[in-house]
Parts: sequence; C-alpha cells; structure tokens
Amino acid sequence: VQLVESGGGLVQPGGSLRLSCTASGSTFGSVSIGWFRQAPGKEREFVSWGRSGPYLWHAWYADSVKGRFTISRDNARNTMYLQMNKLKPEDTAVYYCAATSRSDASFLRDPNTYDSWGQGTQVTVSS
Repeated sequence: VQLVESGGGLVQPGGSLRLSCTASGSTFGSVSIGWFRQAPGKEREFVSWGRSGPYLWHAWYADSVKGRFTISRDNARNTMYLQMNKLKPEDTAVYYCAATSRSDASFLRDPNTYDSWGQGTQVTVSS
C-alpha cells in the first residue's frame, strides 16, 4: 500500500491542524493505520492508530495527545485523518502515517510493526 500525507504547516500554540493520509493499493478495511512523529534529535514516537473491525472502529492514542487528537477515516476517499487540537510547541515534529496488515493492538504502537510509510509532513507549533 502506498501512503501520501498532507496537511502539515505552521500554527500558533492552541491552534488546530488536520493531517490526511491517503492510501492506494489497499483499503482501510484491510489494514491498520498508525500515526507517528519524530522531532529533531529524538526517536520516532507513537501518536495514534486506527483500524476497522467487522462492526467497530478501533482507535488508540498516546497519553501525550489523548483528548486533543482524534483519528478518523473516510472510506470512500480511502483517507485517514488526524485532527489535532490545542496544539503545543512540543507537538512540533514530522508526522508520518504508516500501514500494516496486523490487527493485534499490542503491536500497533511499535513502528517496526508497520510495512508501509508515507513521506511525512512537517508540523510546527510556534508563536
């Protein structure tokens, strides 16, 4: 599956951005999508993952973004979104989406689980 992210940019603290991750070559019904971020000099960090089950939509968030970020999907557009609200300077990073065929939640926070990665999009939170 090929992934393309968009939606990054410069925003003031407290502001919002919505990132998009569009997939080709597969559908979101058959893969789990993770969002990760990497700040300069730091390791890649888990942000959120989402996957569609037979009847439910499952999602999980890192503690650092819980209550501020929301992951959602548009199956018709084969696109996953990461809505980021109440942004903080420490949210500044390159954000990546990634895909895996695995569905075991215990593995979905590990970037090594994912097979396909987007090119990344820069998010800068600064006044």
